[in-house]
Amino acid sequence: MLTAISRYGARVLPNTEQIVAGCKARGEFIQGPQIAQFEAAFAGRAGMDAAHAVSASYGRMAFYYVLEALALPPGSEIVVPALTFWVVPALAQVAGLKVVFADVDPATFTLDPAALERAITPATRAVVPTHLYGLPCDMDAILQIAARHDLRVIEDCAHALGATYNGRPVGTLGDAGFFSFQTLKPLNCYGGGLALVRDAAAAARVRARAEGEPWPDQKRIENRLLVGRLQRMFIKPWVFTISAFPILWVSSLIGANPDVYLWEKIRTLEPLPDVYTERFPNVQAAIGLAALDLLDGWTARTARHAQAMERALADLPGIVAPKAPPDRTHVYYQYCVYGPQRDELVVKCVRRGIDIETLHVDVCTDLELFAESRVVPPGAPGAHRAAGAMQIPVYASLTDDQAARVARVVRGVLAASNR
Repeated sequence: MLTAISRYGARVLPNTEQIVAGCKARGEFIQGPQIAQFEAAFAGRAGMDAAHAVSASYGRMAFYYVLEALALPPGSEIVVPALTFWVVPALAQVAGLKVVFADVDPATFTLDPAALERAITPATRAVVPTHLYGLPCDMDAILQIAARHDLRVIEDCAHALGATYNGRPVGTLGDAGFFSFQTLKPLNCYGGGLALVRDAAAAARVRARAEGEPWPDQKRIENRLLVGRLQRMFIKPWVFTISAFPILWVSSLIGANPDVYLWEKIRTLEPLPDVYTERFPNVQAAIGLAALDLLDGWTARTARHAQAMERALADLPGIVAPKAPPDRTHVYYQYCVYGPQRDELVVKCVRRGIDIETLHVDVCTDLELFAESRVVPPGAPGAHRAAGAMQIPVYASLTDDQAARVARVVRGVLAASNR
């Protein structure tokens, strides 16, 4: 029987259940000392003091608190990449800012500094360089532009924990950075997020805001952990093979797209949903604290799988694999490849048991939610080109044999398309 491989893989601690049980036994499931310990350990990896790292209910809320702490004038413009998760510009709108979309460089999938420069007006106050798919932006160019125009720089590091730019960790290059700890992210805490803030006074304001939220209900957190447990079970190859994969197989035959059911509904976030406005619980911090010890190993394993994929595709004409510029390290949250007839190739991979994703984020300039936002250049051609890539699984939880099989299948399909 064909064993299928999911497009997603979660990084899971082998002793997750013991950590959860220990927090409950100590009466530290919601409140407890691991929150401060996790913040200190996270800050230490970034070369910062613990006071500069503030946990939050979501990465998106860490971003929102940073916007509030920076006290940008109402109606200020904030520049966001045209290719990003829709929640980021939506929360900027909730914070009272006007979103301007700047195009991305389709070679790196990240913010194009030239587009950023052209997007700036006298009303511009901030920019959000998104280290998309695990590759840092061209931060020297972005920081130089920001310095000339007195812009605040808020790094979106949701995909890129562990990546570096000129030897410096992402999240430490601008005024602030924010990270996400959802189940599929580089650090899996089954939810939550964190802000790194350079200025001590601004960090204190972020902390006051985050710690002013109510503690979550224990049942909600128990349900969150249960959902995470089910998610990590269903993406195991043998379970995926008999559960979700048949749906993908049938969809490939009839031309349906079940991906639309995987993601959060795009909508206005004003008022903020109740689940956003709560504190980061101790049990998730305890999981994150233990997971930090394994992060570098997971990152190295993912990079090894990406290198195997690169070798498999190296000599295929018409195929463009991701490249990390020499001043950056890539953590390959997604391994994005350009090739001809993408949708046909994706279907052929699915029929051979390899689940391929086509777009993990959003071309925000195409969304009605941002219909009134300015776009530079009009039409965002780089973002539309970038949206045409295939995203091939190279995640850390694959065995080396599974990663080799993905590489063989993808190479075979892509090579056949060139005949």
